[in-house]
Amino acid sequence: MQRHNPPRNGPRDLPRDIWALGLVSLFMDVSSESIHALLPVFLVNVLGAGTLTVGAIEGVGEATAAFAKLGSGWLSDRLGRRKVLAVAGYGLGALSKPIFALAPTPGWVFLARFSDRLGKGIRGAPRDALVGDLTPADRKGAAYGLRQSLDTVGAFLGPLLAMGLMAALDNDFRAVFWIALIPGLVAVGILAVAVHEPRARRGSPGPPPVRWGQLARLGKPFWGVVGVATVLTLARFSEAFLVLRARDQGLPLALVPLVLIVMNVVYALTAYPAGARSDRTGKRGLLAAGFAALLAADLALAFAPGLALTMTGIALWGLHMGLTQGLLAALVAATAPEGLRGTGFGIFHLVTGMAVLGASLIAGGLWEVAGPAATFLAGAGLTALGMAGLAVLPGRGEDAGP
Repeated sequence: MQRHNPPRNGPRDLPRDIWALGLVSLFMDVSSESIHALLPVFLVNVLGAGTLTVGAIEGVGEATAAFAKLGSGWLSDRLGRRKVLAVAGYGLGALSKPIFALAPTPGWVFLARFSDRLGKGIRGAPRDALVGDLTPADRKGAAYGLRQSLDTVGAFLGPLLAMGLMAALDNDFRAVFWIALIPGLVAVGILAVAVHEPRARRGSPGPPPVRWGQLARLGKPFWGVVGVATVLTLARFSEAFLVLRARDQGLPLALVPLVLIVMNVVYALTAYPAGARSDRTGKRGLLAAGFAALLAADLALAFAPGLALTMTGIALWGLHMGLTQGLLAALVAATAPEGLRGTGFGIFHLVTGMAVLGASLIAGGLWEVAGPAATFLAGAGLTALGMAGLAVLPGRGEDAGP
């Protein structure tokens, strides 16, 4: 009697290129986050910058990435090629690291952050669209969740590396920044060798330029996803303020990277399970749970009487990231037409990146004028507003999209 084995639906059954893209993200995040975990304290304590300057640097950096993602996403559709743009973006991100190490003023840090985020922008939309190109429609949540989980493993290994190096190198920020270059170069090498463009796309020019009047082709479901993500992003300003809040509560300088380690451990542990579950049950309910986690995080961080509750709020922040970021990317891939998938991701990242700019400037200003509690209470209010917008998202059975 012939036996029929049921299809396997675990992470090992996803395409190898998805795993390779995840490893690329992992190594680049080790590189970037080992710097990012220390950067707010480096700016404030070493270079003498204020919190408004920190917010401006973070916000402008993310806005730069957002504009670059729009252009690179459209270009990847137009050329029918995504990998070459991803390699260029990861390469620029790696080469920006020495500027942090050499920076004598906040202006140099601004330049380094601008270059780093420009590289992120060039690679982001083509890479995200490439995940969609490589993955079957019924596994998109799992694929984006896996890539996000591996990305986030790097995001907590980076601060862990930074913490160890700070202890070993007697709090030498600049030496840590130099060492961060190495995993960035490893990421570029993996992408160049181990990731392959789907044959159906390679060398096949995409659609003509999209005019503003034709953006309706992306459809109402796509714009609903963008709208919800924008409100969520306004509520979720730069993680630099989590670092400053923990430092404000007495976290020792050598342990500052622990903030991003805690956040990203929770993020990494939840992103893939959330993505895989959303393929079976739909995404709206999990996104609602993510909003609730962010609301709880903001309230904990606003009223924290000490370091323990502050770290609890940071862990809840990571939980909300795991429950939302991969799912939103999967919804973009599902609701944008295939021929406009890169453009769709570019628009998504542009709008949410501008929201990060606004949110980070507001957060920095509120911190300086009214203190940290006001910053996180403003985030809580926006989160509550965003929860009401979840009704516009596709329900179960509508997630597959075009």
